[in-house]
Amino acid sequence: MPNLKKRFIAGAQCPKCQEADSIMLYGEQGVEVMECVACGYKKRQGSEPAERQAGAGDVIGVFKPE
Repeated sequence: MPNLKKRFIAGAQCPKCQEADSIMLYGEQGVEVMECVACGYKKRQGSEPAERQAGAGDVIGVFKPE
């Protein structure tokens, strides 16, 4: 596994657990990932627009590997 460059975002608050200064960003397979080190919450860049497009009937499905 390659060494991933992870960086913390000062002042950021987790949307799930509301913990401050616990959010880190890193790249995974060309996609930016936000992760909370306190609760494990993860969000990948671009996931919401794809889901909205899928809901509009333009996309057959959205694959979410986790």
